[in-house]
Amino acid sequence: MAKEDRSIPTGRVRRTAQVGTVIGSQGARWAGTRAANLTRSKERGAAEIDKRHLEAAERMVDTLGTMKGAAMKIGQLASFVDTDFLPDEYRELYQDKLAELRSEAPAMPWKKVRGVLEEEWDEPVEDLFEEFEHDAAAAASIGQVHRARLADGREVAVKIQYPGVADALRADMQNAGMLMRLAKAIAPGLDAKAAAAELQERVLEELDYEFEAQNQRAFARGYRGHPFIYVPEVVTSLSRQRVLVSEWVDGVGFEAVKALDQPERDRFGEIVYRFCFGSIYHLRHFNADVHPGNYLLMDDGRVAFLDFGMTKRLDPEQVELEIVAIDAAAAGDPERLRVALHDLGFLRNPKQIDAERLMEHVMTIGGWYLADREVTIDSRRVMDAITAAADPRSEFYDLMRRENIPANELMGRRMEIGMLAVLGQLHATRNWHRIGREWWFGDEPATELGRAEWEYFAARGG
Repeated sequence: MAKEDRSIPTGRVRRTAQVGTVIGSQGARWAGTRAANLTRSKERGAAEIDKRHLEAAERMVDTLGTMKGAAMKIGQLASFVDTDFLPDEYRELYQDKLAELRSEAPAMPWKKVRGVLEEEWDEPVEDLFEEFEHDAAAAASIGQVHRARLADGREVAVKIQYPGVADALRADMQNAGMLMRLAKAIAPGLDAKAAAAELQERVLEELDYEFEAQNQRAFARGYRGHPFIYVPEVVTSLSRQRVLVSEWVDGVGFEAVKALDQPERDRFGEIVYRFCFGSIYHLRHFNADVHPGNYLLMDDGRVAFLDFGMTKRLDPEQVELEIVAIDAAAAGDPERLRVALHDLGFLRNPKQIDAERLMEHVMTIGGWYLADREVTIDSRRVMDAITAAADPRSEFYDLMRRENIPANELMGRRMEIGMLAVLGQLHATRNWHRIGREWWFGDEPATELGRAEWEYFAARGG
């Protein structure tokens, strides 16, 4: 059951200060611990360091969970991206604690839940539902989910937006300019102004659950009857701007999936890949919020995908240009790749870019699905891709300074890195390139899942 909520801080200055206070206080405690360890035995010193790491992780989860909004999303992302910036022996501790933000974030009490429902619905809760559980089944960055039963017997998930979270999220987005300036320093080629506008638009869309319901209906139609992908149906008549009602789905979460045998994790990883990347080519529409709290493994082997608050639609021309770039990279043609990336908007002055070095950069980031061989995704591959994409310590930093990330590609890159991190947690192995060729070039299915999917779309005329 989710933990109890405290009021969400909504002001930009207060929210920035709250994160700063946690960082500052933990820094002071670290300094005190290190100083005290000078007079302690080695064993006692190690125990105190362990205690300090645990306390820091718990404070981080507590603060980000209470803040919710964009700040909490940062914690959710950190929970499934392996990082080299933590000592090996403590990395799993931080990830485990931050993983609580995916399913056990602090929840608001029933009194506040009821207040939102009464503002959104004309009828009392008791008249609309046969049963409505007062305790939250899950709590996330924007809202929390309650299980309920309609009068016709259908089990449903009712997502209710936190009171005050709209102001909190807008406060976070007022910091987008600062965040983009930071991103500009890390990745100098980033079009900071356009990226800030794109980020604000995508994130603020999450506040409108009616817009999310529209997205979810589109994905549910696109995958209705699919052999291994499932998107819950929306109960449109009860969905409002701050309330989203959809079919309840039973299944196990990501932590349980990580405990499965490797072949089952490989299969799960392939399904995630086929949904996240495949939606671009099947629907020209993808879900940019890929954190694993949005996945459930159902008893029949299908994977249910939840939460469609941050999605992105693509123009056919953009998809076609991306396939041209993928073809050039896979074929090992640096000059053709340079032209393709210029056409996509990634290069302002392509003649200033060394094509061979550009090819090396692209393969470091995306080689896991561009190389025609089986690839196991591990933490080293994840960190190499993240470093090559955005870290000033990267050997490609001089190249990054001359590159550009178009605003309309920002969410796609976010999805790609997030999905890679999920696959890394699973240590999933596949020939990701061969699977991708099914979408890019119409190649024959590369796996058993591919054959089932091909039959599905063929039957639908796709």
